[in-house]
Amino acid sequence: MENNGILGAFMVPHPPMIVPEVGRGSEKSVEETTDSYMKVAEKIAALKPETIIITSPHSIMYADYFHISPGTGAKGSFASFGAPSVRFDVEYDTELSAKLCELADKDDFPAGVLGEKDKNLDHGTMVPLWFILKKYTDFRLIRIGLSGLPLADHYRFGTMIKDAVNSLGRKAVLVASGDLSHKLKESGPYGFAKEGPEYDERIMDVCSKAEFGRLFDFDENFCRKAAECGHRSFVIMAGALDGLGVEAKRLSHQDVTGVGYGICTFKPLGVDENRHFLDEYLKKIKSEIDAKKESCDGYVRLARQSLESYVLYHKTIPVPDDIAEEMKTTRAGAFVSIHKFGELRGCIGTTEPTTPSVAKEIINNAISAAVNDPRFDAIRPDELKWLDINVDVLSPAEDISSKAELDVKKYGVIVSCGRRRGLLLPDLEGVDTVDDQISIALKKGGIRPDEDYHMQRFEAVRHI
Repeated sequence: MENNGILGAFMVPHPPMIVPEVGRGSEKSVEETTDSYMKVAEKIAALKPETIIITSPHSIMYADYFHISPGTGAKGSFASFGAPSVRFDVEYDTELSAKLCELADKDDFPAGVLGEKDKNLDHGTMVPLWFILKKYTDFRLIRIGLSGLPLADHYRFGTMIKDAVNSLGRKAVLVASGDLSHKLKESGPYGFAKEGPEYDERIMDVCSKAEFGRLFDFDENFCRKAAECGHRSFVIMAGALDGLGVEAKRLSHQDVTGVGYGICTFKPLGVDENRHFLDEYLKKIKSEIDAKKESCDGYVRLARQSLESYVLYHKTIPVPDDIAEEMKTTRAGAFVSIHKFGELRGCIGTTEPTTPSVAKEIINNAISAAVNDPRFDAIRPDELKWLDINVDVLSPAEDISSKAELDVKKYGVIVSCGRRRGLLLPDLEGVDTVDDQISIALKKGGIRPDEDYHMQRFEAVRHI
């Protein structure tokens, strides 16, 4: 019987310079990657897929939505890289795209064909196509962008891709386009960070063993410092192979340009119920959150109670009688921060007291963080069990004259210029220097670094 479904998956980089018309000789420095890419193209040709699905970090990307390129096809070229003669004209698999959108809509999952900003193919798609088309042409394409949503959502989207392929009986392969770290060498275009080589070593180990559960162990701040490109792309790929045994093969890894180029192939081996990695991850997260609920103090317990009452019933709770007396009598500014799967889901607070008690401050700000943070959609009831909440109670702010009076671990910072103001809490993961702290606060306030701004500092007691 002829096999259908996901026939294979491939982890590939997308440096335009690997294309000779673009590289003009520099591509010879990554010959090992070129040779591996050709092997990938040959493997895809041998599988004879009807559809090739490419996930690309350089396609249209939204913070809270997965974009599937609409229409019947698209064109592109390397004109922006000095090689206008290298052109592409591909046909999309509209039936499979429609099925994927249907599954997403059914699950109220944020994916679809809305919001196209550029119909042209991106280089994260064209570089893999350049190699594939040399060996195989009898296919249609689906092009998918990444999102700013948590890794769990990327994996889940991958499972939807698998389900859509299976439901139509398609023969398909998935190409996860993405470079590794961009900070491997001081001489490279993006400089060096110690997290760069560590990311490359870890991701190549994970993928060469198909140990996809470990993909969730890559902290967002670590990935940001490593300046990786393709991690979310690889997670979607892992989701498309969910519940399947996988034979993984590492073909190559190069870092000669200061950017990591890794190539691995993945051959599905059949059903393996021990490889539902998202289920395992969610069980772990749920256990951790339940343990925190049991051990959290009254401040966090009150914030969660307020948030859940409003999200579920649209009711604002009164200040409870059975809370600590200090919460009823103390007046202070407070911030409520909400995280989901390790990523910020909402954060709103007050720098000075606006209510008769810190308890009321927490009740109000928990609601605002859940439904009024302009950066996020309102929290839905089905998200409540995944939320990690903490509360910062602020001391009064004091004026400072220079950054020498700041300490990222001890003090938060407020920067102001006219009516514009930006605030950053102290001791935040990934904010390691005072310069980082000030820079982020300025961006939050819409203040340019060269403007005449005023600084204040404050301390905060964090309740977790």
